[in-house]
Amino acid sequence: MSSVSQVQLTSSTENNHHYLKNLDFFLRLSVIPFSAASIWVTATTKQDNSTYGNLEFNNFIGLKYLICINAISASYALVAIVCSWFKFLLTKAWIFFVSDQIAAYLIVTSGASVIEILYLAYNGDKEVSWSEACSSYGRFCSRAKVALILHVFTFLCFLILSVISAFRVFSKFDPPSIPSKGVENDGES
Repeated sequence: MSSVSQVQLTSSTENNHHYLKNLDFFLRLSVIPFSAASIWVTATTKQDNSTYGNLEFNNFIGLKYLICINAISASYALVAIVCSWFKFLLTKAWIFFVSDQIAAYLIVTSGASVIEILYLAYNGDKEVSWSEACSSYGRFCSRAKVALILHVFTFLCFLILSVISAFRVFSKFDPPSIPSKGVENDGES
């Protein structure tokens, strides 16, 4: 390979890493308002019904869990941003990889719990004689859906961050070498 093509390849690789670093920073920064908005919408979700009584977010463990996971993911995103600015604080790419994976999985579990709550609120469960509740608590259900949508945006940010951090970790290793056909045939003779 000529020195000109090596310089172009190195320049292209540096541009890609710079682009990924900027994308990483933007996504981590985006997690904070999405999580904060989801926390706010969830925490202020309540509705009073003259027939059935007051319904608040803290009546549901799944919504409390959603708030906790959003707080954890926003805090982690802030710490990761600070650590990326100060290289001496955290230089191991695999730590971001593992942390991004954990955050993404926690976000999936909390989102699933809210999906289950909303499913039961909209459809009920006829086998155990639960009727749907959203006709009586429509504003509560709508706000819970908005919180879930904001939570999904947080998940999408962490999904892309997981891919970026995986690329950073695994790009440090050479791909496995595949033996050539000539080597295999020589061993059989």
